[in-house]
Amino acid sequence: MNDNNFNKKLDKYAQLIVEVGVNVQQSHTVVLQISVDQAPLARLITKKAYELKAAQVIVKWSDEIIQKEFLTHACFARLENIPQYRIDETEDWIAKKASRISVISEDPQSLADIDNKRIATYQKANGKALLKLRKATQANEGSWTVVAASGQKWAKRVFPDLSLQQAQAALWEEIFKTTRIDAKDPVTAWKKHDEKLAKKAAALTEEQFDALHYRAPGTDLTIGLAKNHLWEGAGSFNAQGEKFMANMPTEEVFTAPDSKRIDGEVVSTKPLSYAGTIIKNMKFTFKNGKLTSFSAEKGEDVLADLLATDNGATSLGEVALVPDPSPISQSGITFFNTLFDENASNHLALGSAYPFNIKDGTQMSDDELKAAGLNLSQTHVDFMIGSDQMDIDGIKKDGTIIPIFRKGDWA
Repeated sequence: MNDNNFNKKLDKYAQLIVEVGVNVQQSHTVVLQISVDQAPLARLITKKAYELKAAQVIVKWSDEIIQKEFLTHACFARLENIPQYRIDETEDWIAKKASRISVISEDPQSLADIDNKRIATYQKANGKALLKLRKATQANEGSWTVVAASGQKWAKRVFPDLSLQQAQAALWEEIFKTTRIDAKDPVTAWKKHDEKLAKKAAALTEEQFDALHYRAPGTDLTIGLAKNHLWEGAGSFNAQGEKFMANMPTEEVFTAPDSKRIDGEVVSTKPLSYAGTIIKNMKFTFKNGKLTSFSAEKGEDVLADLLATDNGATSLGEVALVPDPSPISQSGITFFNTLFDENASNHLALGSAYPFNIKDGTQMSDDELKAAGLNLSQTHVDFMIGSDQMDIDGIKKDGTIIPIFRKGDWA
């Protein structure tokens, strides 16, 4: 890749992340979570956030090699107990309504050879300790965005036939393409994309379907939708009324299911990268909103640990629609990364629902959300179920059936 051309694109990417991703405003606190391997991008994001008058940019570095050493060798009691200073730090972010940028670049199999119980113990403790942060994020109390950067090991997994350098360059190109950095004006291009998805979400909200019926090879699943549910697409608004983009790229519109009304079977159609390992060919059976059986061709023990997180991990918190002709799907690339693969495919999420997916949900207590059918959990993990063979019907309260998807695309 031409260094000068790459640097120009990286600069535009950083600008897009701060201006559209979290929409940095004067006096915002910005928290950037990023790998040490991505220092050039971190410096650009920091610079551009300050140019937009951020009050402070806090950079939280990560290193997958050091994290692997910690999870492999640390005293088990340290895996079970998250130190208070980490909890205090995140509560300070919540108090400041910090804008959070998470940059994903890690190898999706980085923890594959570590004892699953050690990873599950740490993740469960982490989820419990940082529950306030998760709730604040899911209620959009501040702006947040998840974006990607090309890490060498991840890139090599996506493009195994290329050299390390070629693979990293190829993955950067895909990241730039799917985030519209190749457009003449990426910021304007994103605003147009946001408008298109917002119109689709508004039309689905207007329908107020009582349930969705999914059919595809291996899948026959009916999912009830919460009363007064709201579909979202691309852009969201934080509690201060500021627009932000939670995922870049994004091609989905999504809402909250009624977690008490989920029945049937569903199979995954893409690998899931979770807890530093890959889970393939999952199958789930639900009855009255609860998981009654599950299996996976690869990574079943890791999936079992995920489902054991808490009671809410065995039900669904999100239904998302993505047409198979979407650009990421048509690339034919499996990214082994949910940020990309979920935007190539219809997907569901095990775990918690987003309160903003129901009318007045961000003002509701946990008990009120639960009564409305929204699932509560320490976890939220998307898995992909879409294909060019999937049909989806919307079922109205009076039993009227309206086609939504046929052969993987909008009907």
